[in-house]
Amino acid sequence: MNAAPQNESNQNKDFQLGLLNFVHLLVMVDGVIDQRETKAILAIKEEENISDQVFNDFNKSLLSKTERQIYVDAVDRLNRCTEEEKLCAFVHLHRLSEADENIDVKEVRFMLYSLKATKIDIEDVVLSARMSKAARV
Repeated sequence: MNAAPQNESNQNKDFQLGLLNFVHLLVMVDGVIDQRETKAILAIKEEENISDQVFNDFNKSLLSKTERQIYVDAVDRLNRCTEEEKLCAFVHLHRLSEADENIDVKEVRFMLYSLKATKIDIEDVVLSARMSKAARV
């Protein structure tokens, strides 16, 4: 009886950490995290119920990782998630890429490469992001 909740918890942690890894990489593509991106990151943290401890431990772990290690960890973690969770993560990334009102070519390349690595269709992400935006209005 304990196995299901623990598995769900581990999967949720994979989702949260995979998402945080991708968020970090996306905002660092242009080398600058501006105020709008910081606000968007905190909104994602709250929306996905990421605890302060998980968030702070994640940020500390970045100091000892290369960009490549962060990317591999992100892909591995998201690939252990459901299709719905993966899609949700990329909807967050899509919204985050728009947060600074300047979508950089490097962000587009990063998103496309990451979508391919996680086998998520860009059109599903765009459609879901539009539906999410419409629901918030």
